[in-house]
Amino acid sequence: MSDAKKVAIIGAGPVGLAAAAHVLERGMSPIVLEAGPEAGHAIRQWQHVQLFSPWEYNVDKAAARLLAPTGWNSPDPQAYPTGGELLEGYLEPLATRTPLRDVIRTSSRVSAISRVGFDKAKTRGREQAPFEIRYQNGKGPEVLRADAVIDTSGTWFSPNPAGSNGLPAIGERERADRIAYGMPDVRGGDRSRYAGKTVAVLGAGHSAVGTLIDLVQLADEVSGTKAIWLLRGADPAKAFGGGSNDKLAARGELGSHFAALVAAGKIRVETGFGVTHLSDSEGRLKISAGACCGARSVVVDELVVSTGFRPDFSFLSELRLRLDPAIEAPVALAPLIDPNEHSCGTVRPHGARELSHDEPGFYIAGMKSYGRAPTFLMMTGYEQVRSIAADIAGDKKAAARVELVLPETGVCTRGGVETAGDAGCCGGPAKQDATACCAADETARKAGASGCGCA
Repeated sequence: MSDAKKVAIIGAGPVGLAAAAHVLERGMSPIVLEAGPEAGHAIRQWQHVQLFSPWEYNVDKAAARLLAPTGWNSPDPQAYPTGGELLEGYLEPLATRTPLRDVIRTSSRVSAISRVGFDKAKTRGREQAPFEIRYQNGKGPEVLRADAVIDTSGTWFSPNPAGSNGLPAIGERERADRIAYGMPDVRGGDRSRYAGKTVAVLGAGHSAVGTLIDLVQLADEVSGTKAIWLLRGADPAKAFGGGSNDKLAARGELGSHFAALVAAGKIRVETGFGVTHLSDSEGRLKISAGACCGARSVVVDELVVSTGFRPDFSFLSELRLRLDPAIEAPVALAPLIDPNEHSCGTVRPHGARELSHDEPGFYIAGMKSYGRAPTFLMMTGYEQVRSIAADIAGDKKAAARVELVLPETGVCTRGGVETAGDAGCCGGPAKQDATACCAADETARKAGASGCGCA
């Protein structure tokens, strides 16, 4: 092992640990640098959330082979874990009971990466120089040298701001005490913060939908709790997803349930609401959209910003990256995942070739590889790092042999035009109610709503 390639892996989340397992299996030496105090630090921030994908999609094959000799029992492949169950049933045993325990350095935040003796501008001989990774831990600054680097640091700690133009809304930073990002534990650890309050949720993705559903359930338990959905777009139905056509059943059920709540009037909906200003209003938070004078506004107690995440490239400034200027994903991957063009769950097979940069031996994988695109699934990352590990080891044939089949969402868009696995809008056709116009309308009618439930 002393002569084997050393591979630095940034981040000890599911994809980072999978990368380490594949690197180890290839006879190379992984070193995992994790900024948090434990492996899976980001997941610990959302461990109350249930995943859309069952266990069969959440366990990496090389990691499972490492776990097998420890007596680890694989969870039911058809069960849907929460983030906490993913930690307890998979990541913690992987990080503490396998050889990976000797290669993970926690509380080690990477601050910069370069080549030994080479700044970004110098070319001749660059490929032969090892990488120099600088990181901070409790003892102070440290330096690690490696033959290759895989950045799986994710995006969780870089949430998008509330402003509709990609910038923080005016007044957003000053009112941070009344704003949460991502998906807070509304009915659990954060219950006291939201119970009996008027809460606005900004966003149209699964985090926003899940938070709004939790707020409706909290309203059933605590009077005075009110949920307001702030939607930048004009069509709420786009957030309802593929319904029964979604091959990830939990994801489809979430969208259908949410559609029924909206149709039943459980959630106040404000469409076309591009947040520009946040200000105080008699001790509460005023959220405004549009120009300062005459802008639309709502007044709430709390705001949850669920507008997605963006990658942090600040510590990669001395490396030669090739990133799409809009999506901030590797240029070869960006056209496959650009949400302006399509939103399907299926992505053409991709691996080391699509994830490489003009810096040989450096790769971005996992959620961070998708830049600002929102469609990433864990199984995508596992296949990415399998291919990358093969590429670093020199097995180009295995690196190119990528087989990635993702479950369809049921309803997709390509070039801005909606298509569906089955005909019909809002989750496909109604299955039983002949008078319903689509699956979402059928769900809404069962909930007692009148009118078209997909409107």
